Amino acid sequence: MNTKAFIMASITVTIWGSTFAAIRVGLQGGYSSGHLILSRYLIASALFAIYALWPGTKFRLPKKEDLLRILVLGWVGISIYHIGVTFGEQTVSAATAGMLVSSAPIFTALISVFILKERMGLFGWIGLALGFIGIGLITMATSGPSFQISKGSYLVLMAAVATSVLFAYQKPLLKRYTSMELTAYFTWAGTLPFFIFFPGLFDDIKHATMEANLSALYIGIFPTAIGYVTWAIALGAGKAGAVTSMLYIEPVVAILVAGIWLNEWPTLISINGGAIAIAGVIVVNLLGSKHQSAASKEPQKFDVT
Repeated sequence: MNTKAFIMASITVTIWGSTFAAIRVGLQGGYSSGHLILSRYLIASALFAIYALWPGTKFRLPKKEDLLRILVLGWVGISIYHIGVTFGEQTVSAATAGMLVSSAPIFTALISVFILKERMGLFGWIGLALGFIGIGLITMATSGPSFQISKGSYLVLMAAVATSVLFAYQKPLLKRYTSMELTAYFTWAGTLPFFIFFPGLFDDIKHATMEANLSALYIGIFPTAIGYVTWAIALGAGKAGAVTSMLYIEPVVAILVAGIWLNEWPTLISINGGAIAIAGVIVVNLLGSKHQSAASKEPQKFDVT
């Protein structure tokens, strides 16, 4: 990987990894989960609209036959995902959320095998087993002395499943639209259901702490807009396989940022579970399929943070 690609990929992974801590700061500083999601996606949607309307920008509208798929994938991959993560982080730490979300490729592999009828090799099944062992350890670590898995863990796992659906079913659209166009479509579609949270939004903004408002602004601008641009630059400057492998360190960034910013450090069980889950993801992505092309090995990223 050349220097430019490495720097851009590192910036992206840092931005995406820091999002989980920023969400916690917003929640702790006075935002309700619904208002935090809506404010974030109003900002992101506005930024993509500015990009689409910018003079000289080549930005195509979606075809009629693709509208339903785009809407459904936007509602699942954006709306359900962010409801799961943000409401889940009411009771789950930022680091734990980051590790659970990183398991999304495990669920993508399951969808590919059982619904899309793709073939899975022996190493793929081993990777899936490792992934679920890791997920089990992480969720057990959130159960506390009562050994009851928290509601937040279920919500974050729901988010991981939702983003895996987006990964699995977006492939036909990637052949017809640019990544930037598709991300904008999903963002706009996913924002629509969030308007249910509109009542009381301005009261939350007015009464939230300065740190919470800055965090809301940060997650509205950086993970979706700036993070996506730096990711596109990285993919354009280096080999896709090498660049996308940087995503494996995103949960590490989530742990470090949450620890430094919020003093939220995961338990040893959670860390071990996260390491096992990531190992499972690596095995599935690199060795899982019997007939896997170079393009299909590249994990696609559309603001899953």
